[in-house]
Amino acid sequence: MDATLASTVEFLAPAKINLALHVTGRREDGYHEIETLVVFTAFGDRVSASKAERDSFEVTGPFARDVPLDKANLVLMARDRLREEIGGRAHPVAITLEKNLPVASGVGGGSSDAAAALRALAGLWGMDGGAALARIGVALGADVPMCLSARPLIARGIGERIEGLGRMPRLSLVLANPMLALATPAVFAALKSRSNPPMPAIAGTDLAHLASLLSYLGNTRNDLEAAAAQIAPDTREVLASLWDAGAPLARMSGSGATCFGIFETPKAAAAAAAAIRERRPAWFVAATETCAA
Repeated sequence: MDATLASTVEFLAPAKINLALHVTGRREDGYHEIETLVVFTAFGDRVSASKAERDSFEVTGPFARDVPLDKANLVLMARDRLREEIGGRAHPVAITLEKNLPVASGVGGGSSDAAAALRALAGLWGMDGGAALARIGVALGADVPMCLSARPLIARGIGERIEGLGRMPRLSLVLANPMLALATPAVFAALKSRSNPPMPAIAGTDLAHLASLLSYLGNTRNDLEAAAAQIAPDTREVLASLWDAGAPLARMSGSGATCFGIFETPKAAAAAAAAIRERRPAWFVAATETCAA
């Protein structure tokens, strides 16, 4: 059904995974310059919006209790900013957020939720999104424009300069978090170096096959990983569990504490997730795949 004719619109808010994240400098305003290679997963939160007599906001899912219900929530901020943009057509809406991702976990959950809300509400309110959604996204946070894209990309600057990537393999991943919430500002504050080498040049690099992508990633890093481990040493155990489960590459995503392992096949990822979950039942563990480019 055409979203403009629907009474309910729903979108996936996929987990955002930083396959590589290089911190290359710090601006005078305090924001850090980064270069990051980002993919999105088929696993994530879900945001639905329905026509209603009055505005409402409900949160369900395993991590619902960790989500603020006031206007500090990026979903409600997205609703209010978009309503200001389009005016009278923005009738009341009932929004439901199904929270499947841990909060403050380095996978862009809040930003992805906001992006999904913008897309859902634009459809429900009959708005042609495009440039307006991108402009609102930047105002909500540096990660929101990436999440509006939800495709493999390189982001630079503070995350607002986005370059889409061509063919990439569909990656089989395991996501694991020791149920620790890490505040991004605290992780950046713990950095020992704020001016590090950029990612290797992407032009001419074959990223279409798993072996060549892994080769490229072997020359990259997450500059926040060591800083996060100082604050939350359990991230080292999460990474060790992914390596021990057979991941050709294991790394922390974003500012943590979620880590990911890349596996050869979905079957291998599912087996690894089951093994880790058996040893660490209190952890968040999920096997998933990246979204198609």
